[in-house]
Amino acid sequence: MPTERPDLKTQLFHRKPVAMLLEDAAYHEGGLKRALGALDLTALGIGAIIGAGIFVLTGVAAAKMAGPAVTLSFVVSGFACAMAALCYAEFASMIPVAGSAYSYSYATMGELVGWIIGWDLILEYAVGAAAVAVGWSGYLRVILNGIGIHLPIALANAPGSVPGAIINLPALLIVLAITALLVVGISESARVNSIIVAIKLTAVAIVIVVGAFFIRPANWSPFVPFGWHGIMKGAAVIFFAYIGFDAVSTAAEEVVEPQRNLPLGIIGSLAVCTVLYILVAAVLTGMTRYRTIDVNAPLASAFVNQGLNFVSAIISLGAVAGLTSVLLVLLLGQSRIFFAISRDGLLPPVFSRIHPQFRTPYIPTILTGIAVGITAAFLPIQEIAELTNIGTLFAFVLVCIGVWILRHTDPDRRRPFKTPLVPVVPILGVLFCGYLMASLPPLTWKRFFVWLTLGLLIYFTYGRWHSRVSAAGSGVTPVAKQTTAEATSA
Repeated sequence: MPTERPDLKTQLFHRKPVAMLLEDAAYHEGGLKRALGALDLTALGIGAIIGAGIFVLTGVAAAKMAGPAVTLSFVVSGFACAMAALCYAEFASMIPVAGSAYSYSYATMGELVGWIIGWDLILEYAVGAAAVAVGWSGYLRVILNGIGIHLPIALANAPGSVPGAIINLPALLIVLAITALLVVGISESARVNSIIVAIKLTAVAIVIVVGAFFIRPANWSPFVPFGWHGIMKGAAVIFFAYIGFDAVSTAAEEVVEPQRNLPLGIIGSLAVCTVLYILVAAVLTGMTRYRTIDVNAPLASAFVNQGLNFVSAIISLGAVAGLTSVLLVLLLGQSRIFFAISRDGLLPPVFSRIHPQFRTPYIPTILTGIAVGITAAFLPIQEIAELTNIGTLFAFVLVCIGVWILRHTDPDRRRPFKTPLVPVVPILGVLFCGYLMASLPPLTWKRFFVWLTLGLLIYFTYGRWHSRVSAAGSGVTPVAKQTTAEATSA
């Protein structure tokens, strides 16, 4: 039976002490396996960031919003992400626990805000993963069609997307395959991810190097045809191409020397991707007049128009590799968010079970994989992918605020990495991310609030009455911690 709670106002703003977060992370001898180094984390970040965004959104932003100044749009989005990344790096080095922005918000702004951002992250990763799986299926069909293999329409498309469609089987199968890999172990997952990242970085490098020989500087004039408004509008759209570096922090409890390696992985992956994005945008707008860019396949079309069909094939292969690694990191991140929330009692304890052999949170991993796989298989969900943007930006805003708060409430705590120029950097992060949120369509905001309303309903009917943190803070005897055997049992 649920225990008696403290009064509502006290509980909603009750913060989880940093010491308690660290104790939870270190509690089980049979806990999550620490196997990731700085290079693994950088690869995870790059794996999550570089996906279809660089291959598609660059053309959309250049043709319809910013023109050749899309390179500046990438700079603006990259700057907003950099402000948030510096704040993430401080939190990750100081509180190296699973849960990412959920755990950070819980420690600084209280249980209700922590729950809201945790629920928000679940939406971000679920919608993002399902959308990526659908995109992966589409690119696979293009590659197979190119070699004369044509999948049946009924088995390769979600109902309602095209006439005669029954199920998007490729999307379902790739989600289930990645889920199985994540259950088996973090080391194996990181190894596969590193191979995939190497493939797509090679594809991006070929685009930049080969494309540089076909640039015509005249295509860059006028450089800012749509003014500053166009640059900012482009930045709001291509922000999707940057999403992912925050997922690095969700694997904190599986990192060797997390105080050192987490900041390196977060900042390193963002820096690499920002440079690559700017170079790709410069090459695309230099090869093709911005008015004539094919928004459906901008990079591939640019090279086909130059008679370089082999580069177009490499781009398609790079897109498939990119989407595979994005899917892997999103599914990894969501299962760790479930794990952290469940460990605090806000979701049922089944979500924090650890596999006795593989030492992974296998139940949330499997349930997440099934839910995402079914969604990708049966729903044409591309139109709700913008929910991923608003969820991520909301998390960034709260993390920036949280760093500033913790500097005042716990100034003496050891910070292996310190965000520079506080409060300037957090304020800039809040302002830039808030501006990008305001640029999103009203329908996205409505769906976002519907999801948050559902989350509040779950919190007030279940989470509030089972919160281990609030019970401990109010003097009520909290739910006993699991023993190692209980934590690892099925």
